[in-house]
Amino acid sequence: MPRSPIAAHPVTAPPTTAVPTRYWHAVERGKIQCDVCPRLCKLSEGQRGLCYVRGRENDQIMLYSYGRSSGFCVDPIEKKPLNHFLPGTAVLSFGTAGCNLACKFCQNWDMSKSRDMDTLADSASPEDLAATCKRLACRSIAFTYNDPVIFMEYAMDVADACHEQNIRAVAVTAGYICPAPRAEFYRHIDAANVDLKAFTERFYSKICGGALAPVLDTLLYLHDTQVWFEITNLLIPDENDSNTEIEAMSRWIFEHLGPDRPLHFSAFHPDWKMLDKARTPQATLSRARRIAMEQGLRYVYTGNVHDPAGSSTWCPGCGQRLIERDWYELGEWQLDARGCCSHCGTRIPGHFEAAPGDWGAKRMPVRIQSLEL
Repeated sequence: MPRSPIAAHPVTAPPTTAVPTRYWHAVERGKIQCDVCPRLCKLSEGQRGLCYVRGRENDQIMLYSYGRSSGFCVDPIEKKPLNHFLPGTAVLSFGTAGCNLACKFCQNWDMSKSRDMDTLADSASPEDLAATCKRLACRSIAFTYNDPVIFMEYAMDVADACHEQNIRAVAVTAGYICPAPRAEFYRHIDAANVDLKAFTERFYSKICGGALAPVLDTLLYLHDTQVWFEITNLLIPDENDSNTEIEAMSRWIFEHLGPDRPLHFSAFHPDWKMLDKARTPQATLSRARRIAMEQGLRYVYTGNVHDPAGSSTWCPGCGQRLIERDWYELGEWQLDARGCCSHCGTRIPGHFEAAPGDWGAKRMPVRIQSLEL
């Protein structure tokens, strides 16, 4: 049962005005181009980009959502989803407003598509958020609900403040970002879940208003960093769930990212502008998991459905169940202190501790109060 919101200790009011950003340059006809994501929005004075939270003011690109959020909540880390990163621990989750994609199936459209900055009713400075994480015993903080790419300056400052308290930073992202800001952003990030929405340019163009290639570039980039990352693919009936597409995507992951990169297949439900599609059957997720494993991937999961077998972690060496999951509840734990199978010694990739956390499936809204409110 969801808990009532709890209030964190009073905090110092953060900036709620626009802050300047770095990634932009002047282009033709007096316009300024935002260089954070591949949309490359070219803006006149007073205009905002498609994300809406970045815009031109006084001949520079400003961020309008720094220090403001659509809400805070403590979740299980498995909900991000991350199955190989501090299992069982609590993560403080928050987002802002806006998005740099236009996915017709967006399940957080009330925040990601918002053009009303009053949506951002909660506020907190990076130091406030780090202190809240520590007080609530959260091992990490997650930038989620909408993509942290568009509020990267705020996210990086929060990550740095959290690192001073030995708290990890997690990005839940679509990976739609340009190379230079990508390199700076991920220097501040410990783990990520990248939403690989499909494996065709047609889907990205028609359904998301974007492109596939930059997302694949982000995955290749992350593979050469120390950032732990997992991949999620939301399967939508008759749009991206064919055997051919699942096989091609899984083979690409195997060949470019290796057999140990965790892949999550999640179930779609009708939302926003895609209400004409049925929910994804559990059989589709099980089929996708089987295909991906046939292509050589060792850690493939099903999500948004009740499937203990598909959501548990199994040893690729001896076949034993190592981490039992039932929704977000952990059961059997068969990893040793080194993160190896306690039966055969196979090393399981990820960030594990000697014992799992005990947060379970709880969801706890948090209100971060300001001294000036």
